[in-house]
Amino acid sequence: MSLMELRQVTKSFGAIHALNGVDLSIAPGEAIGLMGDNGAGKSTLMKIIAGNFPPTTGEIRIDGSPVHFTRPLDARDNGIEIVYQDLALCDNLTAAANVFLGREIKSGIWPFRSLNYNAMYQKAGELFSELKSETRPRDLVKQMSGGQRQAVAIARTRLSDPKLVLMDEPTAAISVRQVAEVLNLIKRLKSTGHAVILVSHRMPDVFEVCDRVAVLRRGTKVADKRIDDTSPEEVTGLIIGAIEAA
Repeated sequence: MSLMELRQVTKSFGAIHALNGVDLSIAPGEAIGLMGDNGAGKSTLMKIIAGNFPPTTGEIRIDGSPVHFTRPLDARDNGIEIVYQDLALCDNLTAAANVFLGREIKSGIWPFRSLNYNAMYQKAGELFSELKSETRPRDLVKQMSGGQRQAVAIARTRLSDPKLVLMDEPTAAISVRQVAEVLNLIKRLKSTGHAVILVSHRMPDVFEVCDRVAVLRRGTKVADKRIDDTSPEEVTGLIIGAIEAA
């Protein structure tokens, strides 16, 4: 059974139709590459799944049951986390502090409760270890590589043990070595049963870590194929419109 299913999802902003009847499903442990040119509707679709705004029409189902998201917290409560392109990290804080930002572990009895730094360092260390990342809990984010920053952002999503992780262009502005690090993080998420939707312009990344690729063009889904059944050339043709649909 599908973990998440979108049925005929549309989104309009006044006279602008950003999404037109999009169907999409994803299973546990599966990764889907979401591709398309600028303005194709990728970000709009991700924001609907993440609860930033509701679809104009259509339905979202989680584990077979219809859900209605009116805010990001609703999506999180249903096991959906998103890693935004800018990562939304605080450079002046440690890795552990970023992982627990807004969800800090406290000890003691009110009104004498205080932050339990040791517990947060330990849990953050466990998350980085699970992700096979060299990131250390006490390191400051401003001193980290792009790959390590991604590990912090992904560890933050893992704190709530989500079913589905949305990733927006995670390898857009990092070095080749760091790209490999991030792709390994995605493979690790898959191996632990998490579903991943990867928005990316980088064809090699999608073909390395994804099981399927879905292509949007002008708000319409024009393809949804298994990676083994397509090619970078076909996907490029679908993105630019040289191939109508597949």
